[in-house]
Amino acid sequence: MSGATADREVRALQAALAAEHAAVYGYGVVGGRIGERRRGQARSAYDAHRARRDALVRQVRDLGGSPVAAAAGYTLPFPVPDSAAAVRFAAELEDRVAGVYSDLVRASAGQRRRDAAGALREAAVRAARWRGGSVAFPGLAERAAAGGSPSATPRA
Repeated sequence: MSGATADREVRALQAALAAEHAAVYGYGVVGGRIGERRRGQARSAYDAHRARRDALVRQVRDLGGSPVAAAAGYTLPFPVPDSAAAVRFAAELEDRVAGVYSDLVRASAGQRRRDAAGALREAAVRAARWRGGSVAFPGLAERAAAGGSPSATPRA
């Protein structure tokens, strides 16, 4: 692996890690507002993002990087005062995470690429469940809506 390729992969891993930090924080907000009927779904997503976050920390370290730390707090994209807003927020969190994993799929190869594709798929499925429908190209539709911005770090 060339130095430029390794740097690109570490940057994509760091972006995915930052997104997972934001998703873990975001699901803390979702869990505090979500209705009882969907609380288990929120807890499952929270646990999945924590596990992905921990795996990404190990991967960044394995490549000689220093894992990006979580922020103390994140700006929410809109107010989340009730269960309906929590559901919309959860879908947005998953869309943003899917976008970051699409970058990691492009930047990696082998097992890491397969893992990133799996994480992208899982985020897309969770987003579809929250939303009640899916998008044609998970991880890419969010890019178009954001003006094609290359930055995929969630603003949770």
